[in-house]
Amino acid sequence: MNWDIVEGKWHELKGKAQSQWGKLTNDDLDIIDGRREELAGRIQARYGVARDEAERQIDEWMSRR
Repeated sequence: MNWDIVEGKWHELKGKAQSQWGKLTNDDLDIIDGRREELAGRIQARYGVARDEAERQIDEWMSRR
């Protein structure tokens, strides 16, 4: 799945994103609004991981969609 599809279906996928990253709040998910850069930044902030690790997690999550 490419990111354009994620952006278009964000309202459907944000529940799955919250299941993957339980520390993300509903407010976080609303702010992210399907933007990959914002998702990576929020993962970094909530989980204390480096940017490349956040990007890796996103890629892995997307490969399972």
